[in-house]
Amino acid sequence: MDFRFSEEGERFRQEIRDFLKQEWSEEVQARRAELEPGSDEAHEFGMEFARNLGRKGWLVGAWPKEYGGQGWSYEQQLIYNEEMAYSGAPRGDGIGRGIAGPPIMMHGTEEQKRKHLPPIAKSEVVWCQGFSEPDAGSDLWNIKARAVKVEGGFIVNGQKVWQSGARHAHWCVLLGRTDPEAKKSEGISYFLMDMKLPGVNVRPLIIMGLGYHAAEVFLDDVFIPDDCVLGGLDMVNKGREIATTTMEFERSQIAGAASARRVLEQLVQYAKETKVNGKPLAQDPIVRQNLAELRIEIEVAQMLSYRIGWMQSAGKRVPYQASQGKVFSSELSQRLTRIATQLMGLYGQLERGSKWAALNGRLAALYMVTASNTVGGGTSEIQRTTIAMRGVGLPLR
Repeated sequence: MDFRFSEEGERFRQEIRDFLKQEWSEEVQARRAELEPGSDEAHEFGMEFARNLGRKGWLVGAWPKEYGGQGWSYEQQLIYNEEMAYSGAPRGDGIGRGIAGPPIMMHGTEEQKRKHLPPIAKSEVVWCQGFSEPDAGSDLWNIKARAVKVEGGFIVNGQKVWQSGARHAHWCVLLGRTDPEAKKSEGISYFLMDMKLPGVNVRPLIIMGLGYHAAEVFLDDVFIPDDCVLGGLDMVNKGREIATTTMEFERSQIAGAASARRVLEQLVQYAKETKVNGKPLAQDPIVRQNLAELRIEIEVAQMLSYRIGWMQSAGKRVPYQASQGKVFSSELSQRLTRIATQLMGLYGQLERGSKWAALNGRLAALYMVTASNTVGGGTSEIQRTTIAMRGVGLPLR
């Protein structure tokens, strides 16, 4: 078993690092740190940085060139995702790039691909995900938003919630029930909805640690044209397959392991430099054990993500492997931040701006953000159910 990347891949990794050294300098990072999470200014900062990546064709490098990518190999895409996540540099609209774009690429008509993919690649538009509802989060097939067929399109009524980025979104990947008589997991269609359509009303929601990052969206007699059914009218009532593909991409990213590795390195340095009763924290056996355990878990998360990337590069589906990576990575983030705040004591609870804040308050914000990691994208309980059913072969009940 060979875990090494190719020589070409390592040269590409160095190219990314050289770019980040210049464009994501400490000065630029300091300017970003001054912006309030979830604010319009923070959003525009991230989108502008992403536009620089888009001009290089890097934002969605693995996409074909005709849709704005570079035709990268999966190895190059994985290396890029890993380096960007490790650096903490913004990449703009993650929903468009990682959740909306892939199903459009796989299931969309040629007209839909040419209309929607290049603007995503250039960071010209923002997407949100209209899946969850007040009574349909992890139980996604319980959605009730109704899409009724009329001449030339569909009239949609309902409510969506926890939509990341919806406040700034131009488009939305939307699930609507088109056949109320079918069983819950069927009779669902997948729409590409313009957020400027009459009847679309957005109400911002505060996410702990992220500010006004999410929103709830009310749909009141919204008319969605026929050409906005992803894949064409032949895909009406077949949205489950596309939604499943979407969630596999949502749950299979390397970013969690790479970000955790960067935080651990900062914790190790903090433990070396900080003394308690005249001795460095790094000499405390409990501290050493906790940090060593985190290093092991980060390595596991990284290998799970590499495996998923390899399977996708071979054209394989990842029906339970994506859930393995997601549940392990999201729970790791919570263990990491919990140990970090314990290590720093009361100083770890201070927000950025305080002269006493450890690591400039980054861990306090990260601790709050990770509280939702085991809920967003499917709860850990749902991920384990998926692994039990598709990986172990256990029955649903």
